[in-house]
Parts: sequence; structure tokens; C-alpha cells
Amino acid sequence: MLIFKSTVNLELFFTKFYMNFKKDQQFYKFCAYGFLKNLRFFEPFLILFLLDEGLSFLEIGLLYSFREIVKNIFEIPAGIIADITGRKNCMLLSFSFYMLSFVGYYFSNSFGWFSVSIMIFGLGDTFRTGTHKAMIYDYLSFRGWTDYKVQYYGYTRSWSQLGSALSALIATAIVIFTKNYRAIFIFSIIPYLLDFINLASYPRFLNGEQMLFKNNYLMFKFKSKSIIKEFIQSFKNKNNLKAILSSSSYGAYYGILKDLLQPVLKTLALAIPVFISLKPEQRSAIVIGATYFIIYILTSIASRNSSRISSRFKTMAKPVNISLLLGLGFGLIAGLLYNQKLLLISVICYLIVLIIENIRKPVNMAYIATVNKKEVLTSVLSVESQFKAIFIMVLGPALGILADKYGLGIGIALISIFLLILFPLFKLKSLIKKTA
Repeated sequence: MLIFKSTVNLELFFTKFYMNFKKDQQFYKFCAYGFLKNLRFFEPFLILFLLDEGLSFLEIGLLYSFREIVKNIFEIPAGIIADITGRKNCMLLSFSFYMLSFVGYYFSNSFGWFSVSIMIFGLGDTFRTGTHKAMIYDYLSFRGWTDYKVQYYGYTRSWSQLGSALSALIATAIVIFTKNYRAIFIFSIIPYLLDFINLASYPRFLNGEQMLFKNNYLMFKFKSKSIIKEFIQSFKNKNNLKAILSSSSYGAYYGILKDLLQPVLKTLALAIPVFISLKPEQRSAIVIGATYFIIYILTSIASRNSSRISSRFKTMAKPVNISLLLGLGFGLIAGLLYNQKLLLISVICYLIVLIIENIRKPVNMAYIATVNKKEVLTSVLSVESQFKAIFIMVLGPALGILADKYGLGIGIALISIFLLILFPLFKLKSLIKKTA
């Protein structure tokens, strides 16, 4: 207990020391957004739920692919719509789709219906991803705090990880008391409804320079052409494109491995002699919930202190490149260790992969924000998300096929090797000096 208190106090000391912005009301709203958004009670058990419903790894990979296909189709239009008609309005629409998908999951009992539910969830992601980050960067610009975007985004993102940590504990309690995974989808509606209310209270200027189509068609058309022109112009910078590829590739890798940790933990839970009197589902729920809680506490600290870590480098490019190689390397090792039944060490390597994402993402996002004009930032961040969708569309089914044929560990190892081979395409040049 003494060690835990000392660690927390030390972390709070460094947070206060490095914070150079005011924690005003909107700051807490941004933090509340991430905290509530990540109360996804279904997340620690989604793969296990789908496996229990009789789906194979390939079918699960296809579900992920379907979700990303929806995002891929609508991502850029959604980003442009957000820039033109209002970002807050798009966020509210996004959360409406999320809540509808939770209801769909609760009632689904076949691959077809799960496909519909996950595609609705994909629509929610489409109107959310990139939009909220752009709102944060707009707010920083409004307050004159753009030099602290790594710190600010890292700090607000840390609250997202705290939400995930609490979510893991609540989800565990739900599974233990209801003795099934299905109920967690209905409970997930509650925090999303609260976040809908939180988003509705955001100040009007964060909507952006919106305009009504019915009142001013010519201005709408002019604004659309202007944004698209600036958007295309931004991709003439090859290093900007590499930054987007670096973020999206590892983001997709992180997302897939984060969920595939569930069957690894279930295997570990059933292999150790704890809670023997409970049913297998309840035993695995306790181990999974406790592990995800620890993971998200650590990733929250990592995210909050990402600016401290990046400050040790002369440019933003170097920590992004190094973290990508380290993350993929530890993923490769995790897969090989799992294949050799070295479960505990494998889980630790998985944990490092997840921590690395929360160190590198604020730096990567700040890099993208630095090399792009704020007028098209939502669209550019939407394209980052679209590239992530493409990677998941390819990696998800591929990993499913490999896992069904050779085992989950070998599948993860082969995917890690594939991305390591592609690293030269993602490597950033040290052209942009860090601003925070």
C-alpha cells in the first residue's frame, strides 16, 4: 500500500510540474467525455462472447472487417460534414448509433445479426473518430495553448484509460452476478447516455464554422471545395502521410491485440488454481477484469506522461519511430511465448504493447496537428482513422485465418513480422521539431 501511495504521489507531482494549462470547466468536460466513452463494459469480454456464440476466429475477423468497411466508406465524408455542418452535432449522432448498436448486440444470436450490430457501431465510430480531437485542438488554439497539445491530449486521454480501468471492474461484476456476457451491452447504454448529455453541453464555438445547407447552398459548396483542396494539398507532404500511416498501422495492431488478449487471459485463468469453486466463466471473468483494470491504470499513467517521455528527444519523429518498433517487437515475442504455453510472460509482453500505444499516440497526434492547417484537421484525422480501418480490414481476417489454422500465438507473431517488414513505409524523418 505504501509503495502504491508513493507511486501515485510521484505521478501527481510530475503531472503538476509539467502542466502549463488551466484546468477550466471545458477541460473537465473533455476528460469526462473520454472517461464515459471508455465505460464500454462489453469490451473486455467481446471476443469471448462471440466465441461462446459459436463464431470462429475467421468470422470474428470478418465482423471487424465489416465494421471497418463501413468506416472506410463514410469516414472522409463524415469528416468533411463535421467541418461544415458542426462537429458537436456529428458527435451526438455518433453516440446515438453507439447506443443503437448495444441494443442490437443484446438481441443478436447469429453471424448475420452480429454483422448488422457491428456495422451500426462502425457508423458511430465514423462520426466520432477524429472529430473530438479536432475540437480539442481548436479549443487549445482558442485559448493560446497550442504549444501544450501533447500534454493536454495526453492528460485527457489518461482519463479515457481510467474509464477503461473502471469499466473492466464493473464488467466483471456484471458477468459474475448475471452469469453471462450478454447483459453487459444493455448496461453500456447508461454511460453513453450520460456522455451524450455531456457533449450537448459543449460551447457552441466548438461546432466549428458551420453553415446550413438549406440557407446557403453556394457557401456550402464553396466551403466544401475549399476544404477538399486544402485536404489534398496536405498530402503532398510525404512525411505527413507517413505520420498518418504510422499512427493508423499501430492503432489497428493495438486494437486487434487488445481484444485478442481475452482468450489468452481465459486460458491463463483456467490454468492457475484460483477460485476453483466458481464456474469457468466466472473464474475467467475475475482474472480478465483484474488484468484489464491493471492494464488501463498503467496505460492511463503512460498517456498522461507521454509529453515527459517525448521531451527526452529532440524531435517528435524519433519517439514515434522507436515506439513503433518496440511495440511490434513485443507483440512478436508475446505471440511466440503464447505458442510455447508461457502464458504469464506472454501477458506481460501484451501489456507492454498496450502501454506503448498510449505513450506514442498523443505524440503522433500532435505531430499530425502540427503539419496540418486547423481548418482541415478533422478531415485529416478522419483519413488517419480510415487508414486504420484499412489495416484492420486486412489484418483482422488474415489473423483469423492464421489463428484457426496455426493457433493464435503463431498468427499474432506472423502479423507482427508483416508490419515490421513494412516499417520503412512508416518511418518518419526528423523534420518537425516538437513544440511541447
